[in-house]
Amino acid sequence: MLINAKAVSFLLGVCVAVITFMFLSLLNTVSGTVLFVAAAISFSSTFILSYVVLEFLVFKEIQKVYASLDKVTKKELRDYNKGKEDETINPIKKINQQIAAYITKKEKEIDDLKQIEAYRKEFIADVSHELKTPIFAAQGYVLTLLDGAMDDEKVRHRFLKKAAKSLNGLDALVQDLLTLSQIESGVISMHYEIFDLQSLVMDVFEQLERKAEKKTIQLRLEKTFDEGVYVNADYNRITQVLINLISNAVKYGNFNGWVAVALTETKKKIKVEIKDNGPGIPKEHIDRIFERFYRVDKSRSKKQGGTGLGLAIAKHIIEGHNSKITIKSEINEGTVFTFHLEAAN
Repeated sequence: MLINAKAVSFLLGVCVAVITFMFLSLLNTVSGTVLFVAAAISFSSTFILSYVVLEFLVFKEIQKVYASLDKVTKKELRDYNKGKEDETINPIKKINQQIAAYITKKEKEIDDLKQIEAYRKEFIADVSHELKTPIFAAQGYVLTLLDGAMDDEKVRHRFLKKAAKSLNGLDALVQDLLTLSQIESGVISMHYEIFDLQSLVMDVFEQLERKAEKKTIQLRLEKTFDEGVYVNADYNRITQVLINLISNAVKYGNFNGWVAVALTETKKKIKVEIKDNGPGIPKEHIDRIFERFYRVDKSRSKKQGGTGLGLAIAKHIIEGHNSKITIKSEINEGTVFTFHLEAAN
């Protein structure tokens, strides 16, 4: 600290001594010896008094405040204050800067915690709702059978089939939740291998062909490569991503529409685009589209089925490949999902 009690006391003492000397020098009856003695006494008394007051009542307390702030903020504000704190010799101003920075950081932490808490509550509500629907449906069918409907073979078969469908949906939801949790926690790591991405896309098209035919949606690869398109990635996880994205495009696409996959080779990456000419996604929903259970049109999404976790899983898988999935969408023009994979050498 550049300012201390001794320095301030010395300056005050000098000022008082000078003023005393000049005032007494106006009197003709005062000798030079008296002037210097008076100045010396003024300086000494002012210095001692101000030093005691400043040292024990001001600066000592400021040092205690500094020590307390250092304990609390040294680690927390080390990076936060880097390049932000003004150079000043005023100790009170420095304390104010540290306190202001600490308050700003804590306010941000509180806002983040509130956001996390709101997200947690929304997530619990969504999970409860998603789990409740298939459980209650299966329970209703089973209880109806136990109440006497079991004697009718046709009713028994139909109700057991519906109960099994509800339980299959519940199993898919639990599996997706488990997969998402394991990916986020790092339990599941990516197992890299070299494979032909173009061939994988065609396999996914084949799996989803019947689903697309029901809506007369055409599945196509924009450009084919005679030698294939080889990437270094996790085959099973990328398969999961492609199925989720293409299946969603078919599920929410327009009748008589199309879904296309474009593979573009660059120097070290393969650019993957999944495009459709569906209804598009409103701009206000795009930032949240990868959240768990988030649905643009909840009533329509429920009819279409699905766990509501496909895009969240796809996002985490792509991030696990050190890439990022982006989305561009225009109402009534379609949507494009884009990500990059490492090209095989």
